[in-house]
Amino acid sequence: MRTVSFDQLLTFNNESLGKSDWVLVDQARIDAFADCTEDKYFIHVDPEKAAKTPLGVTIAHGLLTLSLVPKMLYQLDLKVKGVAMGFNYGYDNVRFLAPVKVDSRVRADITIANTKHKGGKKYLLTHAVNVEIEGEEKPALCCNWLTMLVAE
Repeated sequence: MRTVSFDQLLTFNNESLGKSDWVLVDQARIDAFADCTEDKYFIHVDPEKAAKTPLGVTIAHGLLTLSLVPKMLYQLDLKVKGVAMGFNYGYDNVRFLAPVKVDSRVRADITIANTKHKGGKKYLLTHAVNVEIEGEEKPALCCNWLTMLVAE
């Protein structure tokens, strides 16, 4: 585990955090996401109907793939000393570039693009995220993920 101070974090400019472990996106995960979001479009939940499309199989919701990014970030070994809490501040420039077919594995390649002191005890991190699909050249998605850290 790499531990840094807020002062060190402010010097990060395109600091690679590395790649997460692979995460399996199987039909059970897709179905659970569909149940949770009530997005049961056939391309996600109906293997027979999806087999008749050009993709030939069901695919994960783009938002399911995006929702896995926090899990993948937590696998990477960076801890900031003195954090009272952190929260999702939003996403910029989210692009879904390739479908994640059922039973594919994805992982995130994450870089801290920059960190800004926003005054008081608040620090805004911008993570450049690319979610790769195992065996595919094109990433599933890319985005800038904003995280607000609050110092103790």
